[in-house]
Amino acid sequence: MAKIKTRKSYLQYCISLLLVLPSSAVTLAQTTISLDSADDFEDEDIEQVRVIGTRNFGRSSAQLPVAVDTIDAQRLRSTGHFEVGRMLQNTAPSFNFSSSAISDGTDAIRPATLRGLGPDQTLVLINNKRRHTAALVHINTSVGRGTSGTDLNAIPAGAIKRIEILRDGAAAQYGSDAIAGVINIILKDDVDYSSVYGSYGLHQEGDGNSALLSANHSIESEFGTINATLEYRDRGSTNRAGQSGVCQYLLSCSDTDGDGVLETSDPREIAFPRTNFQIGDAEVKQLSGALNGYRETFDGEYYGFVTFSLRETQSKGFFRRANELEKNPLIDGTQSFYSDGFLPEIDSQLLDYSINAGYSTLLESNINMDISFTFGRNQMQFDVNNSVNASFVQEQVNSGLSAQQIKANTPTQAYAGELTTSLGTVNLDFVSERIRKNYAWGLELRLDQYEINQGDEYAWFDYDGIEGVGAAGIQVFPGFTPDNEVSETRFVYSAYLDAEWDVTTKSLVSGALRYDHYQGFGGTLNAKLAGRLDFSPALAIRGSINTGFRAPSMQQLYFNNISTQFNNGSAAQVGTFRNDSDLAHQIGIRELQEEQSVSFNAGLLYSNHNITATLDFYLINIDDRIVISEQLTRGLGSLQLDQALLQNSVQSAQFFINAAETETKGLDLVVSWFPELADSDLELTAALNITDTEVTNINASGSLSELNDLDLFGEQARSIIEDWQPESHAILSANYTYEDWQLDFNLNRYGKYRVIDGQQSQQFSSKWLADVRAGYPLTEATLIHFGVNNLTNTYPDTNLIGQSREGRIETNTGDVVVDSAGVFTYSRRAAPFGFNGRFYYAGIESRF
Repeated sequence: MAKIKTRKSYLQYCISLLLVLPSSAVTLAQTTISLDSADDFEDEDIEQVRVIGTRNFGRSSAQLPVAVDTIDAQRLRSTGHFEVGRMLQNTAPSFNFSSSAISDGTDAIRPATLRGLGPDQTLVLINNKRRHTAALVHINTSVGRGTSGTDLNAIPAGAIKRIEILRDGAAAQYGSDAIAGVINIILKDDVDYSSVYGSYGLHQEGDGNSALLSANHSIESEFGTINATLEYRDRGSTNRAGQSGVCQYLLSCSDTDGDGVLETSDPREIAFPRTNFQIGDAEVKQLSGALNGYRETFDGEYYGFVTFSLRETQSKGFFRRANELEKNPLIDGTQSFYSDGFLPEIDSQLLDYSINAGYSTLLESNINMDISFTFGRNQMQFDVNNSVNASFVQEQVNSGLSAQQIKANTPTQAYAGELTTSLGTVNLDFVSERIRKNYAWGLELRLDQYEINQGDEYAWFDYDGIEGVGAAGIQVFPGFTPDNEVSETRFVYSAYLDAEWDVTTKSLVSGALRYDHYQGFGGTLNAKLAGRLDFSPALAIRGSINTGFRAPSMQQLYFNNISTQFNNGSAAQVGTFRNDSDLAHQIGIRELQEEQSVSFNAGLLYSNHNITATLDFYLINIDDRIVISEQLTRGLGSLQLDQALLQNSVQSAQFFINAAETETKGLDLVVSWFPELADSDLELTAALNITDTEVTNINASGSLSELNDLDLFGEQARSIIEDWQPESHAILSANYTYEDWQLDFNLNRYGKYRVIDGQQSQQFSSKWLADVRAGYPLTEATLIHFGVNNLTNTYPDTNLIGQSREGRIETNTGDVVVDSAGVFTYSRRAAPFGFNGRFYYAGIESRF
């Protein structure tokens, strides 16, 4: 079994290479976000490339019948954020990048969504080529539960030339996943200068220290042009945990006076550090890079790119107390294995890479042919540290070993297993440009692969057997057993037709038709029709209607995590079972099929010499949406379910199922104003997204149809889809240039959202966050910047639900030891902008 053992030393080696590069700084040339404005792509080079949403090389995003946002590299960097997901969230209001805490793998790969839909309902491309997804499936209770998205933070920000966001369904053009839209990341190709950039920041609370060091260089030779980026990112952890209000030690507290408050005279209890949880951002160290190149020849162009990312993330679980004996057993009759309790750590190590190679040439009859191969892989390894397998300890206690022997024999770390996904794609595309017409057609062959590799035996084994009292498996994440191992592949064949027709100089019609055949559920045919009518140079309307689909991901098809628990001497299985398992078949659950969607978009555009505005309305209906069920047990009203669980010795089981029908509706508004000033330049932009998603129906198959809807897909699961993302997001930005100074001001308003946790509901109010940034060139080649994000130190509303470890403890003399409402000061389930508070940063860039 392959493990990523050399990663840390490799990271350290590459960091040392970066540190000897010249000192760095921030670029200062005024560049801005172009949210579907009429001024898109004024640069001649950009005009010559294809933008997302069209296969016409001569059409800019401003001329399309669908909405496309274009965000350039400087606008991304000017947000002051250090990771691509946060950069996008602060520039594109339809994009959400929710935070959560103590959520295992989701602490390492945050869910990225568009228009309030799921992470897997947005297609991500790199240089117009399909990007592989992350191996992780979000199983814990967070935004995107039951889905697998793309790890946007695996792409180094310094390698990005621009990001295009197509806000329209596009499965008929690009295939599966493009229900909410498409994010297309364009890598830098050739630049006029090399640069080294560095930035450093920290939060007002003194934690979350973040550093970014990035180098970019273009190489031109007789063999072609290559742009290379190497980037290192280091983010310290943050902690906004409340105090633990429960007793930590065995028999250390009692309610001696009967007033409902526990008292203690134990000096250990009185002196115990009560902030024993870590709830906030995980610690991250990442080395990433990219190569993007091309070589022009007499009859065509060779091109290709490589991206890679090595990332180490450390997050924490729930604190295990000294008096929780099933998790932290006694080893000498009075002392637990960890005498003061322990905070287990999950160290996630992520390896992500992709490679692309292609050739493009112009054939006879003015037909452009493009053939390419792309391969990408995402690998996530889990290691657990500062923990223990309690059953291993208890087995040694039962064997009569001394406390010293047990301490010496017991590992406190384990390899818990590994998830891997990969995607190989071959594309053959043709584009034929005619007078006022553009035709495109092509073929695609894909190979999806998914693997689960078991962890060390110590990570999951139950050493003290059926009658044992020690919890089996290493605490916080027992990992994957041999029975969980998976190695599966899937072939996909696709063909498409695409056409655009300039009916008149003021009207455009486009259409697409695509057939995809998946090994498993079969074929699906999807279509799209879009149009645009310009009433004048200043006013136009546009609209589209399209069908779409999302194939079940390999993770949803094959992920499983089953453990055996013992109750009253009997073994029973609990966990997530494969949709194609014998148990699923006995219950009558149908095998996963594709999600199907129909979406409608209608928009209005206005533009004059210094004002542009767009307003788009959308409606997206999705049938057979794949969700993860509740844990199903006996006694829910289905005899078939009861018999299947009993016959397979299963206590509870959950499955991925096609069950939900949803409706998403909303609007996007973008207004940009470029006032004419005498001695300076000013750009003002206002952007707004409003979205609302509703679960309109639950459809179940087999014996599941006999269940109450809430027993199959509960209120919390529904609320994750409907309410856990802000109902609106507005961005107001001002970019001002005066002489050599560049000043940026951004105001983000995150709308209200509602979270259900612990069978309680709380609505979190809307919040405004202000960001300011200033830049100045020290020399022609050296530029500095400094800024403050979340200037007003805004936090989400205080959490009132789903609390843990709340309580009050007093000494026997009445002094208060602790009085806590719980450790979750802010909701750990969903926080659109996190809960870290004000962030200060500064940086420098050197160009040469």
